[in-house]
Amino acid sequence: MTSIQAVLADCKCLARRERDLPPAVMVFFVIALSLFPDVGYQSVLRWLLNGLQWFGNGGLTVCVKSSLANARQRLGSAPMRRIHELLARPLANPQLPGSYWKNLLLVAIDGSTLALQDTKDNAAAYGRSSNQNGDGAWPLARFVAIVEVGTHLIFKAVLGTYHDSEITLARTAIKCLGPGMLCLADRLFPGFELWKEAAATGCALVWRAKAGLSLTHVKTLSEGSWLAHWHPNEKSRRKRREAPHLVRVVEYKLRDKNRQNQDEVYRLITTILDPAVASAMELAALYPQRWEIELSIKETKTILRRGRITLRSKLPELVEQEFWGLLLAHYAVRKMMAQAALGKALDPDELSYQRSLEIIKAKQSGPALPSPPKGKAASV
Repeated sequence: MTSIQAVLADCKCLARRERDLPPAVMVFFVIALSLFPDVGYQSVLRWLLNGLQWFGNGGLTVCVKSSLANARQRLGSAPMRRIHELLARPLANPQLPGSYWKNLLLVAIDGSTLALQDTKDNAAAYGRSSNQNGDGAWPLARFVAIVEVGTHLIFKAVLGTYHDSEITLARTAIKCLGPGMLCLADRLFPGFELWKEAAATGCALVWRAKAGLSLTHVKTLSEGSWLAHWHPNEKSRRKRREAPHLVRVVEYKLRDKNRQNQDEVYRLITTILDPAVASAMELAALYPQRWEIELSIKETKTILRRGRITLRSKLPELVEQEFWGLLLAHYAVRKMMAQAALGKALDPDELSYQRSLEIIKAKQSGPALPSPPKGKAASV
């Protein structure tokens, strides 16, 4: 709570006078919007106030919807983003199965989109998809996230418009990487500049590459992998005179028993150049752990939000606010699961995300708080 108050003070969001909806309460309200996505503002606030014992519920009442909307606008998005940056961290606990590989903290990067309320403001700020048949039904926001693989904790995210590429967003996200980590990524991400910046953090990289990525063979290693030079494109060579990256390449096939003669070829590139540190077989066996971030995104977009198509917010500033509240809600559930697994010496993957979410919501519930009398709005 002290950390949240400090962020609010830094963002100049602390209340100048006593309100029924102080900024700290609104922080938790925005998070609770994602825990209870299918109920109205006032019902969310009733559930929330039952759980905020440290505020002393006697001084807080359920306000009308317009007061909650106004309080959200006063809060803005900056405090929610800063709180996520401050509090969302990997647990980095070697005792949790799946968190480490060869003493390296396993993380993964991926991107996705979120559908937004179809308003002029959201469409102008975020854009929407289009094809030969016309525009998409909803404005879309694009984001890139980095997750701790063993716990599914999203500890870094960057939000952008639909027209921002995942590579562009990733260049901001990877700044949180560092020595002692190993980052997994799908074949969308390998680009010369992004790889260069990610490798410069000191983080080990194991990324899938597209089959058409131009690599110059340097040396075949004893266990079948090979070293290669990855050259920048011709424009970069002329403009910056950049040297090629030396990467190690691991290629293998995955056989689908249901599809004859259609085995899928996987090509991994890695900064781990020495087979004695990690063999080709070990890296091939490790790469499927990348799918854990797909599960994290599914938990955030689908399970947590109970399949709702769009976020609630009709204004771009509140879209961003709700996005950070969504990530903080997911983080709270996943951190509780990780701590529970640690206490029982279990792999967090053995616990049900859906069940854990329901436990948190049940703990939050209690006797309903009264609404304001008809025609009388609570002061904010």
